[in-house]
Amino acid sequence: MTKPIPVTSPLLPPLGEFIPYLQEIWDSRTLTNGGSMHQAFEQALCDYLGVEHIALFANGTLALVTALQAQRITGEVITTPYSFVATAHSLLWNGIKPVFVDIDPLTFNLDPEKIEAAITPATTAILPVHCYGNPCDITAITRIADIYNLKVIYDAAHAFAVEDTAGSILRHGDLSVLSFHATKVFNTFEGGAIVCPDEKTRQRINHLKNFGFVNETTVVAPGINGKMSEINAAFGLLQLRYIDQALERRGEIEALYRQLLADVPGIRCVQRTGQVRSNHAYLPILVDSAFTLTRDELYQRFRDQDILVRRYFFPLISDFPMYRGLPSAGSVSLPVARSMAEKVLCLPIFPDLGDSDVERICELIRSVAPR
Repeated sequence: MTKPIPVTSPLLPPLGEFIPYLQEIWDSRTLTNGGSMHQAFEQALCDYLGVEHIALFANGTLALVTALQAQRITGEVITTPYSFVATAHSLLWNGIKPVFVDIDPLTFNLDPEKIEAAITPATTAILPVHCYGNPCDITAITRIADIYNLKVIYDAAHAFAVEDTAGSILRHGDLSVLSFHATKVFNTFEGGAIVCPDEKTRQRINHLKNFGFVNETTVVAPGINGKMSEINAAFGLLQLRYIDQALERRGEIEALYRQLLADVPGIRCVQRTGQVRSNHAYLPILVDSAFTLTRDELYQRFRDQDILVRRYFFPLISDFPMYRGLPSAGSVSLPVARSMAEKVLCLPIFPDLGDSDVERICELIRSVAPR
């Protein structure tokens, strides 16, 4: 019996190398509240990512919720239906109305032309996602935000270490939000962060993630508990030793997939666009009508072989009960997003995936491809 192949598997460093970090935490008896591991990890992340100000969080969803609070966002926010539900949930948790607009068929990101058409007097911000790590059309989004005086908060959960020609894409917008969940290319078991433009903004975010406390007796905002623990921060510090090696291996796996699937009718690997450094976070393919099987039939064929592919992102966020009643959630407004959601299949990709596994996965596709 062959071992099941998951769509992803967490990056884990050698366990023995983590023990000294734990010993230091045990010796200090500081488990949270911005201890030495937390401070060291924040600085190490700034150095690695090429940004100046970062606020760490217990997870990426709390970071998204807090980012909206930090920018005092209200009213309506334009966002994508093609993402993980946390993107839109963060809006509802803040009492904000999501306005969904369609995506670009090449990048899978918000279509700037659709953004501008959706702006109303109630619009206060744009919440784009760098989907699959592909950078959004930052120039166009910045132009629109400047014209209409809107805030821009990037959901950069897929975009750790991604760079464009000028450096980290995390430097764009009013804030960028990262996830360090176990499924991401870089993980801290659970975790997240907000990349901030200046120290004043970072201080406000740090107050919000710690119940609004400034000091022992002063509370300045209705904050929450979003702090990252010392154990998670220590794990992140250790992970940074191995991330470049992991991203390099991911790149090799992606290249092999693209080579083996290049000539298969009805199968298209999603392009990498707008980046000079990719993190190879996902391996999405599109299954169109020229292929022998439908996307869902191919999905089931994989599942029957214990190859746990995923339909990221299906259904659309706009199809879930809490969103489908919104005027912007109708299918007529989101034809590209709906088409992509019905065709996409994410294949397994993670550093420990062997070339033989990639070959097996591609052979399954090729074996049922049209001749």
